[in-house]
Amino acid sequence: MTAGAHTASKAERDLTLVLPAYNEERDLERGCLLALDALRALASERPGMRWLLVVASNGSTDATPRIAERLERRYPGEVRALVIERAGRGGALKRAWKTFPAHVLAYSDVDLSCDIAQLGALVDPVLEGRTDIAFGSRLAPGARTQRRAGREAISRIYNALLQRYLHVGFRDAQCGFKAVSARVARKVVPAVADDGWFFDTELLVRAERSGLRLHELPARWREDPRSSVRILRTALADLAGMRRLRSEL
Repeated sequence: MTAGAHTASKAERDLTLVLPAYNEERDLERGCLLALDALRALASERPGMRWLLVVASNGSTDATPRIAERLERRYPGEVRALVIERAGRGGALKRAWKTFPAHVLAYSDVDLSCDIAQLGALVDPVLEGRTDIAFGSRLAPGARTQRRAGREAISRIYNALLQRYLHVGFRDAQCGFKAVSARVARKVVPAVADDGWFFDTELLVRAERSGLRLHELPARWREDPRSSVRILRTALADLAGMRRLRSEL
């Protein structure tokens, strides 16, 4: 196993995995340790693989930044802490992916709602050049999900609207488990205007419209009952984002 930061230059790193974190003091250490285990297991099966785990605290007002910095000190060369003043998953990913480039750039929600054991299945198609973007899908055939009926219904309605309104070919835009190639990071990510939750949708729509290859991974996904996502506010912002994209593309 070869950790990323202390054995490879930025250009040589194979994988950067980001955990965007907004007020995640309860879950951050557990999520980071499980992600480290997954990365080490992945690298043990791929001799010479160079990787880095980045904790991107964005707009946090609790102990999240301090925990991230403590984890960096505890795991030098494996974990880096990135503190961003403004909240927003999309903005955090843009900054982290630009600051810590790699051949493959990935992220997972800190609560690991999507089974982190699927990390290899997520990143391998991108590492091997078989696709440009791979992403977890809770609506793909073979997915296994545990979530409240209300959230399941909202997710299905949103993705149905997306398919009807923007004519996309994928099933689930919002699952917090994605991997992109360096090419996507250079050519598509800078064009994504949204810095919040709609970042995921806009990234996939712009990539698909650009003719890039998308791969949906049937997710093993379990809802975090303590999720801080505000459904109504997020849904309204997503609808506004869809209208903007339709006018731009």
